Amino acid sequence: MDVVADDPGADARTSRAAPSSSADDVELAVSSVILALLPHPETGLATPWLPLVRRIRQPQEGMWALPGGPLRPDEDLGTSARRTLERTTGLTPRYLEQLYAFGGLDRSPGARVVSIVYWALVRPDEAALAVDGENVEWFVAAELPELAFDHAEIVDYALQRLRAKLGYSQIAHAFLPDEFTLAQLREVYEAVLARQVDPANFRRQMLASDVLEPTGRRVEGTSHRPPSLYRYSGDAAQGRRNLLTPREKSV
Repeated sequence: MDVVADDPGADARTSRAAPSSSADDVELAVSSVILALLPHPETGLATPWLPLVRRIRQPQEGMWALPGGPLRPDEDLGTSARRTLERTTGLTPRYLEQLYAFGGLDRSPGARVVSIVYWALVRPDEAALAVDGENVEWFVAAELPELAFDHAEIVDYALQRLRAKLGYSQIAHAFLPDEFTLAQLREVYEAVLARQVDPANFRRQMLASDVLEPTGRRVEGTSHRPPSLYRYSGDAAQGRRNLLTPREKSV
């Protein structure tokens, strides 16, 4: 598979005549951080994973990088992010949100590159649909190899934002089905925060909040007392539907 990594200068020069260089040259790229909560290969506990692509051209050929590429003149930012994600991983995430812009003066050799970074949060069943290839591989977010350019900084920022938003939004639901148990919700918190959460306190806090409501149904096929199923309620559920709509949205 001919994968794309965030180096718009290199990709652009392969598709058109190189522009005259100038100290004032600035190129725009769109990159993405895709996060899924999957079992750790050693502990079996859920933890953030993300796919990386191996660079197939200079500079930094052979290094791992985030999916990305140059912004085409005929594409808006969200369309560019979705196209690159589908091309490199085969994924069309429900949750795609603009994260931040990275434009350090020395983040790429040659012309200055400003990257508009999106993040996509996917459920395990969505991650299972990802394309496998020799130049695409999933890694545990806390155990990444050395990354090209400033992509390690970008990943760190995405994880920090995820932990922060967990405390004031319903972003946890991006990793869950529409109906879920409190144990499943707690597992998301533990995976993102990288620490255990007291089950009793978590249950009390969640049930005392106004963001969850019982569905009146329970998990079927369990040998013990089946746990109750919950969903996000009212404005929280509507906010989730709006957030998961594939459209441009700034943080």
